[in-house]
Amino acid sequence: MTATTETAANASPDHDRTDLHAPVVDWFDAHARDLPWRRPEAGAWGVMVSEFMLQQTPVNRVLPVYEQWLERWPRPADLAAEAPGEAVRAWGRLGYPRRALRLHGAAAAIAERHGGDVPKKHAQLLALPGVGEYTAAAVASFAYGQRHAVLDTNVRRVFARAVAGRQYPPNATTAAERKLARALVPQDEATAARWAAATMELGALVCTARSPECGRCPIAAQCAWQLAGAPPHEGPPRRTQAYAGTDRQVRGRLLAVLRESTAPVPQSVLDRVWHEPVQRARALDGLVSDGLVEPLAGGLYRLPHA
Repeated sequence: MTATTETAANASPDHDRTDLHAPVVDWFDAHARDLPWRRPEAGAWGVMVSEFMLQQTPVNRVLPVYEQWLERWPRPADLAAEAPGEAVRAWGRLGYPRRALRLHGAAAAIAERHGGDVPKKHAQLLALPGVGEYTAAAVASFAYGQRHAVLDTNVRRVFARAVAGRQYPPNATTAAERKLARALVPQDEATAARWAAATMELGALVCTARSPECGRCPIAAQCAWQLAGAPPHEGPPRRTQAYAGTDRQVRGRLLAVLRESTAPVPQSVLDRVWHEPVQRARALDGLVSDGLVEPLAGGLYRLPHA
């Protein structure tokens, strides 16, 4: 058995790694970024908005949109009262604009089912449209201080290295990772909520994908990957997402034109955004199918009104 294999075998989901809790939480207390959704005044709605926006989008791009969003829609009912197209318009260039529609749908459900307040119970959060396991756990933990395993890309990478002894986690989240994450959650509720935020921040700032700063890591001495000699990744190649020339780029350009117009836009205007007609038509059809664009009579298009 190699050192790497032995480390991974010893780091089973049932392995006691409470030695990681205090150094990671203490590091977070000293080094956490002052982000608006971490402040008490953000409330549960501010936390929820940030979680939708931060999916696959870096903090520096989210910050200005987040602040504008909360100024315009400080409560879920404020957003629910607007047409869904306004959410898409305000989303700007954050990318993956279906998140805006999902957030609008969640806001409408909160207003209808929960009196306008983001629910506290994990099951109620999970029942909201557009809210998956990660977002429900994140809101319950970060907004309400509850004990949940919050497993995003950054946390998965920290656990892969610190506990499993691998440079990277699998491309897709596995049942074993979920079991490990649950096993690592501190028993105390307040510490568990802090641990969730701390492991995420550690992955974002120190245990990064391409250039981990192990000299700054509070758990470098306990890290299974470091103890194994930091072996290189041996699994499938890491996936990279191309953008230039893809349907995503075309969709983004079409939406940009529609966001900038308060009136319906003729097909002829949309035709100018991309030179290749088949790809352009496919991208536009996809936007319509996703509910991000509404076709009107006479070859006109607009952001959705209902």
